[in-house]
Amino acid sequence: MKTILYATDYSDNSVAALKYAYGLSMQMDARLVVTHAFGYPVIVGLEGLDEPFPHSEEASMKSHRLRLEKFCKEHLGEKCTSPKLQCEPVTEKSAVTGIISKANDWHAYLIVVGVKGESAVRELLLGSTTKQLIDKAPCPVLAIPADTEYTSIKTIVYASDFEEEDVYAIRKLAEIAEPFNAEIRVVHISTKKEYKGEMQLEWFKDELEEKVTYDALEFELVFSENIFESLRTYLEDIEADLVVMLEREKVGVFRKLFHQDLVKKMEDYGKVPLLSFREGNHQLFYFKAAL
Repeated sequence: MKTILYATDYSDNSVAALKYAYGLSMQMDARLVVTHAFGYPVIVGLEGLDEPFPHSEEASMKSHRLRLEKFCKEHLGEKCTSPKLQCEPVTEKSAVTGIISKANDWHAYLIVVGVKGESAVRELLLGSTTKQLIDKAPCPVLAIPADTEYTSIKTIVYASDFEEEDVYAIRKLAEIAEPFNAEIRVVHISTKKEYKGEMQLEWFKDELEEKVTYDALEFELVFSENIFESLRTYLEDIEADLVVMLEREKVGVFRKLFHQDLVKKMEDYGKVPLLSFREGNHQLFYFKAAL
């Protein structure tokens, strides 16, 4: 059975992500593991060594498990009694390490976190933690805006750069889209000066047709001098339910900075759930059910 891992800090801003993760898990017939990474009290030993209080880890684990269960019951009601929902806190000083260890334990299909705040520039719920999760997690990371209500995913937008890595990411994305019968719109937004030409376009389409066997797949090319604004408008016009981007590693410094800036703007935009793939872990994605 596939596992969706939801990480929370117990804040009000994380409630939407919990409900979204639950909705996903039900529609995908997946297990939902709810986690919170925490440290526990230490004392300084006589030799200057930090050691935990006796039984503090056990007591803290029990306390956080009960708190997670209370959090789920408060916001999911009787749904939290589903046998497919499990609360599993993890003891770790680093939230990133703790969440990743839990993702590895469960061979997580994807990690869900929240986006907080109502300001023009939104911050991710776990701040730099989510950035590090995208860089290090063994699966995609889904960021959910605080005011998002879960609805069945019908339209997915993948922002493409016409690269081979996009083809592999879209193939993985098709596995996510299939249970929803969702349409995937592969959109490439470029200035005319930076457009790679018809040959690159046709090559990319051919690669998609050869390697991605998903019927509800459309390709669109948009020319614009303001890529972010055009993408934002495009998402609103088609009422996208999910936008997907690939964090890249092996690109030139200027393109890398440009792409990171676009991803950051999309995170800050915060009106549509953002699913982030990482280029370097295609072989690590746990898209199949764990045995």
